[in-house]
Amino acid sequence: MRIALAGAGAFGEKHLDGLKLIDGVEIVSVISRRADQAAEVAAKYGARHSGTELDEALARDDVDAVILCTPTQMHASQAIACMNAGKHVQVEIPLADSWADALAVQKKQQETGLVCMVGHTRRFNPSHQYIHNKITAGELAIQQMDVQTYFFRRKNMNAKGEPRSWTDHLLWHHAAHTVDLFAYQAGRIVKANALEGPIHPELGIAMDMSIQLKSETGAICTLSLSFNNDGPLGTFFRYIGDNGTWIARYDDLFTGKEEQVDLTGVTVSNNGIELQDREFIAAIREGREPNSSVGKVLDCYRVLGELETQLSSAS
Repeated sequence: MRIALAGAGAFGEKHLDGLKLIDGVEIVSVISRRADQAAEVAAKYGARHSGTELDEALARDDVDAVILCTPTQMHASQAIACMNAGKHVQVEIPLADSWADALAVQKKQQETGLVCMVGHTRRFNPSHQYIHNKITAGELAIQQMDVQTYFFRRKNMNAKGEPRSWTDHLLWHHAAHTVDLFAYQAGRIVKANALEGPIHPELGIAMDMSIQLKSETGAICTLSLSFNNDGPLGTFFRYIGDNGTWIARYDDLFTGKEEQVDLTGVTVSNNGIELQDREFIAAIREGREPNSSVGKVLDCYRVLGELETQLSSAS
């Protein structure tokens, strides 16, 4: 399986680290906004090509599939371009920053029949897989999820502390993780509400947001998001079930009493990004729809679109 990576920033390298652990995978091309960065990352991971334009990779006959870790605003159009070129594509979360663009990507996937997968990593983290296995086995029903997504992003910086060329978004990016995960664990979302705080004068986005969700099973979710939080960073999930409480912190899981859960044997790896990439490669090889395909995560973007409409009408 010959892969091109577009977007050689902090998250792009996480994918490359995961891909090198998968048998039969070769990194062929690395594309980035800066030629020097693309060349440096290509050399580090043994790719024979680097460049600054996605079209360079799409034109190559030695590329089977593309992973997009580019700015949010490019995701939908680039995913469509990949499929137009006959390449399977995994686009990092979010799929799009509008409901219309999300639908356009799904339409192209249906036309081409190619694998189009979205990087909804929470479906793959061992911690959340453990909970999902209990739910599907009939051993657990979610009553409530309480989620905190907290960063300190008053400057436009990436996860490495480097300046970003684009602006991140609490609703279309960070809320997408929880909106999709809640539906994955508790059923289709039938009601959603949102409030946002003041708009940042330079970044032009809300820095704080609160979201409420209700699923068809009656479960509820409360999601708090902030770019103003000067404290522990990341996303923390509290699952309150009918017979237990668990707290998920990325790939780790704890009981409500902070006892760590042994996740040995839940998956072949303890790295959610690697597991996500393993699913992408396996789906292509096996000719099947992957978990977190565009079709399976599409309803998340319906909900985000409805929330954006709410926020716009309230402002």
